[in-house]
Amino acid sequence: MIDLKSLTIEKVHESLSKGEYSVTDLVTEYLKVIEEKNKNTNAYLEVYDDVFTQAKHAEEMFKNGTATLMTGIPVALKDNMLFDGHIASASSKILEKYVATYDSGVVKYLKKQGVVFIGRTNMDEFAMGSSTENSAYGVTLNPINPDYVPGGSSGGSAASVAMDGALVSLGSDTGGSIRQPAAFTGLVGLKPTYGAVSRFGIIAMASSLDQVGTLSKNVSDTQILFEAMNDYDSMDSTSVKKENRTSPTPLKKKIGIPQSFLAGGGINEEVLANFNASCEKLKNAGYELVDISLPLIKYSLAVYYIIMPAEVSSNLARLDGIRYGLSVEADKLFDVYAKSRGQGFGKEVRRRILLGTYILSHGYYDAYYNNAVKVRNAIKAELVSAFLSVDAIITPSSPFPPFKFGEKTNDPIAMYMSDLFTVPANIAGIPAISIPSGTTNDGLPLGLHIMAPYFREDILFTIGKDFEKLI
Repeated sequence: MIDLKSLTIEKVHESLSKGEYSVTDLVTEYLKVIEEKNKNTNAYLEVYDDVFTQAKHAEEMFKNGTATLMTGIPVALKDNMLFDGHIASASSKILEKYVATYDSGVVKYLKKQGVVFIGRTNMDEFAMGSSTENSAYGVTLNPINPDYVPGGSSGGSAASVAMDGALVSLGSDTGGSIRQPAAFTGLVGLKPTYGAVSRFGIIAMASSLDQVGTLSKNVSDTQILFEAMNDYDSMDSTSVKKENRTSPTPLKKKIGIPQSFLAGGGINEEVLANFNASCEKLKNAGYELVDISLPLIKYSLAVYYIIMPAEVSSNLARLDGIRYGLSVEADKLFDVYAKSRGQGFGKEVRRRILLGTYILSHGYYDAYYNNAVKVRNAIKAELVSAFLSVDAIITPSSPFPPFKFGEKTNDPIAMYMSDLFTVPANIAGIPAISIPSGTTNDGLPLGLHIMAPYFREDILFTIGKDFEKLI
């Protein structure tokens, strides 16, 4: 019997290297948990049928001396990541039976290192949502408390790790879709710098905002998994070569807090109290906390909800019922388009497509989209300037704790507020992480959100590890 709750990547590697148990033994234990718990959480949409074949390959790597830290590590994949020969549906009816014909960049890198992909996890359809209530295949429950959402859109990836159904998992983050579910399930969630990790083979939502990241139980595992994927990919035109990235510099041990942004209202009292307590802990760890002025950051959410739906409208235009995916027969070509998209897309996806099409329409493109791009560039410049005087910027991960199912589904604006603190990192393309920071009086998890300069994930890991020691 393997104690899955206490495992880390380094512990697993050591045990596998010593022969204390095999990769097949490890995978079997995780599959037992999935068998027991998934029917109640719906974290996984599918457990892959070649899991044990993957495990045998990993065992061969240990035998022939080619094993890495990631070899044999059970990893859950979000349902928008292509894995050759396996279904990737983005939790949508329109791609229900789509089988990938090639590996995404992250799968390719991790496959070379011998990881074991356990299965694909549930998500908000096409990553549009903050609660995993928008999946075409049912909601995912929060393993911490099943009455509450696990966050989204990577709710299934978060739940798979939180319920011990995978050691680590991969998610995608367009406006907070890794960090918010991490905060809601007591995990560490990383959104790397835009361009640090390949986006090739990821079913796109908003291409200038999407980024692949990680969910794990501690910062060390987060760092190991990130470094296993942190490479240039010639198949991704937005991937940045390592020689063109920011070089690490010594830490000032100074952290910025945008107090005026936090004073804007809408933050739950327990969340604010927890954040203030987290700040005191960082002070005790030797960090200097200073107030910084970020007058433009409050516009990030508005900018996001112009740029994101515009890109959604463009990216999902390819799903027309003709080339691939769901196709509903009709007498006229237009009716094939209308019926395939009408039946294939869920309500939230249709809402964002309509909004994005309106934003990009004649007469509104300049008024909305172009102005949003200008403000986005100004927010980027503001953050770059702020990082000249501080190592990192901290806020709560979410303005409120996990919420109950149905609580925000009838009020899209209230749901969109989930991304208040996480969106600026996507707007600017900088790295950010959510670290568990305690719980509410009801035992619901809360998170501390940390942003760092471009390609300075090392700062996030350093501060994160220091903070973990204080919890």
